[in-house]
Amino acid sequence: MSQKHLMKGNEALAEAAIRAGMKGYFGYPITPQSELLEYLSVHLNNRGGSFVQAESEIAAINMVYGAAGIGERAMTSTSSPGFSLMQECISYIACAELPCLLVNIVRGGPGLGTIQPSQGDYFQAVKGGGHGDYKLIVLAPNSVQEMADFVYLGFDLADKYRNPVLILSDGALGQMMEAVKFPDYDIEAHKVDKSEWATTGNATGTHKVITSLYIKTEKMEEVNLKLQAKYREIQEKEVRYETVETEDADLVIVAFGLSARVAHKAVDICREQGMKVGLLRPKTLFPFPKDQIKSLAEQVDQMLVVEMNAGQMLEDVQLNVSGKIPVEFYGRMGGLIPTPDEIVNKIKSMYEQYNPMEVTHV
Repeated sequence: MSQKHLMKGNEALAEAAIRAGMKGYFGYPITPQSELLEYLSVHLNNRGGSFVQAESEIAAINMVYGAAGIGERAMTSTSSPGFSLMQECISYIACAELPCLLVNIVRGGPGLGTIQPSQGDYFQAVKGGGHGDYKLIVLAPNSVQEMADFVYLGFDLADKYRNPVLILSDGALGQMMEAVKFPDYDIEAHKVDKSEWATTGNATGTHKVITSLYIKTEKMEEVNLKLQAKYREIQEKEVRYETVETEDADLVIVAFGLSARVAHKAVDICREQGMKVGLLRPKTLFPFPKDQIKSLAEQVDQMLVVEMNAGQMLEDVQLNVSGKIPVEFYGRMGGLIPTPDEIVNKIKSMYEQYNPMEVTHV
């Protein structure tokens, strides 16, 4: 592990991508992720890769399609409206089973919205923002360190499953400055043999075709069934999450990304005031920690979902709780971030509603 560096989240992610062996970056400026693109424009070409500022987000994602098709590690980054423009080609990439890394530094919406942080792109990320039945592997960092760490993990998972991976972050984490350490990462040790499918020429006489177009319906269904089998394997093997103070909790907060950082502080405050509150933080939004949610629903009396949106992950939590316990929601929108005190007050109101004799006011 190298020395600590004080960096913005966007810059740490960019530096990690270079160290992870990214050969092609294709992007277009948009706030609040532009530092990522700017950092790579200065450093990538001098360190073994190629930086291309595309003429649009649509051009950028199609360039990623081409670079991934020859088996190189490729990446793009953008923010919410730009990610919307990429959806058609992301669907193509998923069907063609090409590994690549996508980054969405989310800002407030709908529409052009605001440049402030948000988590309003959850549905788009985990449900498949484009057409068809496909899934991205979705990683949700909550610190500058994880902004870097999830780049290595993202590229490795993309290569392992031949599937696009999305790092879903937000404008605050992208702009935040924290100490970060970059791990010793052996690129050669993490290389995967892609010669069977990558379009690196026809020297062997083998005809290789990368496509998402299948005219025969039976073949299209066969491709879909193969994809769904892969997604089931990912759900079984790649769930990642963190728990805080859940062992004796009677109320658990479920939150991801920046909201989970705030919720962690709220847990500390609640514990100081005698309330048995815990936290479940999904690190992977797909695959989602379904079994962990189901298990906690057997243990605790109630759950609170905290997000910077109108309630999107909320639906997945409710689905897996299956009505066994009450699930409440607290969210802020438009670029506002919930505060620990707001969350604590919401928790107190939940105790009063469901356990009125157990509330301790401090």
